[in-house]
Amino acid sequence: MNIYGFQKSTLLDYPEHLACTIFTGTCNFCCPFCHNGGLVLHTASLPLIPEEEIFSYLKKRQSILEGVCITGGEPTLQKDLKQFIIQIKQLGYQVKLDTNGYRPQILQELLQEHLLDYVAMDIKNSPQSYAKTCGISTIELEHINTSIALLKNSQINYEFRTTVIEELHSADDMLAISEWLKGDSRYYIQCYQDSPDLIMKGYHAHSVQTLQHFLTLMLPNLPNAKLRGVDEE
Repeated sequence: MNIYGFQKSTLLDYPEHLACTIFTGTCNFCCPFCHNGGLVLHTASLPLIPEEEIFSYLKKRQSILEGVCITGGEPTLQKDLKQFIIQIKQLGYQVKLDTNGYRPQILQELLQEHLLDYVAMDIKNSPQSYAKTCGISTIELEHINTSIALLKNSQINYEFRTTVIEELHSADDMLAISEWLKGDSRYYIQCYQDSPDLIMKGYHAHSVQTLQHFLTLMLPNLPNAKLRGVDEE
């Protein structure tokens, strides 16, 4: 595994669990608003963290930590992801995977072998705006559709989520997302936050009022939709 970051304790990344977070490198997208730009563009200049260091820590924290979140970059690009998760599961941890859903065959294999306990899948935008939001020229939306269906038909906890940006997401986009995902899936509208490691500068967050409006538009199709990272007062 190409591991470039390790957060030893978090209450935010894995819902309702005390967990640690592992950051893998490289991605098949280049979302301009990505706040982990170094993991996408500059892995060659980043130091690798040995797996041995990760597992040494996990063994010491077995009585304290509950889960491990694997994020990126895009973790499904790692050729030894499956074996890495098997070793984590052997230590008794629950595993959460963050993914863009563009490699459904990997997601399917991990689900079939009961190696995942929670999946958070990014829904970048409406189908019409997907490629632009991912920073690529063309996209095979069937890969995204397959991953959506895999999660909806799985027996594990999962969520869909969209980081919403003023320059990229309109009310029409948000309504189209809700029609696309329609059902009782857990879904989060995430407020964009600036970061020093962005791939591209110049993006802005929608106002809280606009995000609340988006939520109102989406709730008829996604009754379990919520805002995340937003002060609603």
